[in-house]
Amino acid sequence: MALISSDRQRFPCDPWKLVEASHRPDDDGTLETLMALGNGHLGTRGSHAFSGPGVLPGTFINGFYETWDIQHAENAFGFARTGQRIVYVPDASNFTVIIDGEHLQLAESTVLDYRQSIDFATGVHESAIVWEARSGAKVTTVLRRAVGFQSRGSLGIELTILADQEVYVDVTSAVVDRQDQPATEPSLNDPRRPGRHADRILQPLYLEGSGGALDLAWETASSHQRVALAVRHQINSEEQPFETLVAEDVSTVRYVLALEEGGTFRLEKSVSYAVGGESNAEDRGEVLAAEAGAALLDVEAIFADSADHYRRYWDVADIVIGGQPELQQAVRWNLFQLAQATARAGVSGIPAKGVTGAGYEGHYFWDQEIYLLPYLTYTNPLAARQVLESRHQMLPTARRRAAELSVDGALFAWRTINGLEASAYYAAGTAQFHIAAAIAFAANRYEWATEDPAFRDEIGADLLIETARMWASLGFFGKDGMFHIHGVTGPDEYTAVVNDNLYTNVMARFNLRKAAAVRGRPDVTEREQQVWQQAADRMCLPYDTHLEVFSQDADFMTLEPWDWTTPRDKYPLLLHFHPLVIYRHQVLKQADTVLAMFLQWRDFTPKEKQRAFDFYDPITTGDSTLSACVQGIMAAEVGYGQTALKHFTEAVFIDLDNTHANTVDGVHIASAGGIWSSLVCGFAGMRDQAEMLHFDPRLPANWDSLSFKLNVRGALLSVSLASDSITFNLQDGHEFGRLAVDVRGTTVQLSPDEDVKVALDPAPVATRAVFPSSFPTTGIPIIGKGLS
Repeated sequence: MALISSDRQRFPCDPWKLVEASHRPDDDGTLETLMALGNGHLGTRGSHAFSGPGVLPGTFINGFYETWDIQHAENAFGFARTGQRIVYVPDASNFTVIIDGEHLQLAESTVLDYRQSIDFATGVHESAIVWEARSGAKVTTVLRRAVGFQSRGSLGIELTILADQEVYVDVTSAVVDRQDQPATEPSLNDPRRPGRHADRILQPLYLEGSGGALDLAWETASSHQRVALAVRHQINSEEQPFETLVAEDVSTVRYVLALEEGGTFRLEKSVSYAVGGESNAEDRGEVLAAEAGAALLDVEAIFADSADHYRRYWDVADIVIGGQPELQQAVRWNLFQLAQATARAGVSGIPAKGVTGAGYEGHYFWDQEIYLLPYLTYTNPLAARQVLESRHQMLPTARRRAAELSVDGALFAWRTINGLEASAYYAAGTAQFHIAAAIAFAANRYEWATEDPAFRDEIGADLLIETARMWASLGFFGKDGMFHIHGVTGPDEYTAVVNDNLYTNVMARFNLRKAAAVRGRPDVTEREQQVWQQAADRMCLPYDTHLEVFSQDADFMTLEPWDWTTPRDKYPLLLHFHPLVIYRHQVLKQADTVLAMFLQWRDFTPKEKQRAFDFYDPITTGDSTLSACVQGIMAAEVGYGQTALKHFTEAVFIDLDNTHANTVDGVHIASAGGIWSSLVCGFAGMRDQAEMLHFDPRLPANWDSLSFKLNVRGALLSVSLASDSITFNLQDGHEFGRLAVDVRGTTVQLSPDEDVKVALDPAPVATRAVFPSSFPTTGIPIIGKGLS
């Protein structure tokens, strides 16, 4: 059942905020995610201080993890050995408020008015509640929070209490070390849910506190990472804390005072986190706690820093949809989540849930290269470069992993934090070799969009070459003269360990071609590059001549069709059917062949794309949140406007409506990245990595306009789309001149600070291809078509 979109009285539409106007405890877990704050490095869930212990409250630091030994029921050579899981670090966002002896709680106290919001324009989370205390007093509590950006380990919290008569106020501010123990047990059958450690995670190193100040430090038991936080409290009077208590798992600062009629009590809580690796120093915790303390900022400074960051962020990253206020709000929420997941991540990966939850254990996947780096490359190129730098730093580990799997070059882990493979199920993990091409593709896009020569000659070249070596040794030239890649899993995890997965082969071909074109590398022989080029030129692309459709893999068209009378409560299929049942049927978890045709858009004809979409879209379950955005992009390209809008709408509300029933575990941040691509690449039809940017606009019929900006080679390009035109404005960059773009086959020259308007004829509307309801499952010729 939809959440936000179906209850606009409870969640009023505001283009710059997500607002909850009444409280329902059943949705607390989802709202903890939707109201979370983060900056890519530090994140804290939007747990409500007045709703008891919360569902999955907590604070996370990107890349701060614990390890454990993976226990395989049946072991084998090369299986992942060490698990990695993001840690719930000690959480400083906790308060209890007692008025005249009554502990204010939403479940038990009388609430006269309620409002909770997160402001996209300032990054401030606020809850404002009017209570009627049992003593008869009307009391208002306002709790505001924001994370820092210039100081990325900072968290600022402000609690304000107002009363209409004299009351006695008892406020306790707490830092809680929850020991990585979420309140709800994850489903044993749901691999998307976070796991739990059996033993204690954080060992105390340094615990000191007095006079409202807390300086605390811990170390993880196995990975030996250290985390420290410093907390300072300040109130709007000369009152001193009633008591300051320090303990292993809960440290508190308490204020007890009389508040006069019409008076205001304000408590500011400034928090600073610092992390470090293993240390042999005698004072391992005190030094790190001092480092956290040195970075403390006033709460108002943190609020101002957050507002300043988002002012600059929206100047570049905003996407405006004309005439669609509810979609506008949803789009901005997704763009806001992208900022929260990436802005200050530094040289690190981007977890699949950002820093909003522990889902997928805080691991980095291929999602970041395919779904997030397009957005970053064109809105925050430095952040895109840093993600690729983090992959480059993993090369030594990736080389060792390649040797372990008997291939050359580098094989990147399917899911990881520290570079080691952490996927215990190889069929849907290690077998997804296509992550190598995703990294190469993202590196090439960044280089193309920025013209960064230092990156091209060093990091970019290394990534292209090492992944090309892997492909050349993984595949082979068959008796048919074609280059084949066997025993892999593509993006669609409902068909695993197959031969010649089309997506994998298409992306590997791109990877090999780009590596073959690298020049000036003494460690690469001419013969080696010739082999890469030959492998690319002879790459096998399975094609079904009966249906005139590219086959997802060599055997996909021979599989038994899925029974589509399966009840909807049996989806997602992975939670209700053994993998072997799913693998032997013709059913998709997510876009696979269609995704290949989007990314390698010049390798396929319009007819090939349309027929592929017509065939695969109906048999794609959408059980993956990575699918709807891609299906929408390709629906727009092939001329299915209503289908494109349907898929886009589904994608934009995945978390806001909790449609996959697991938003509690964190934002689906790759899907949020897909929203950016849906708008820019789908409805505006932008394609890159060619001789110039290409645009083939497909504005939905009921939209008035669509506008956005792109960072391209040092300049900022504004794009405004209407039903009958597209307008460009090139803002001058450093030593930047003209830029050429292609609009439906016509080259348009752009000069700085000049509006260039291009008239558009209506986009053609396609007619769907009709495939037989049943067709032979044996004897269908599957051939390697090679270059298309």
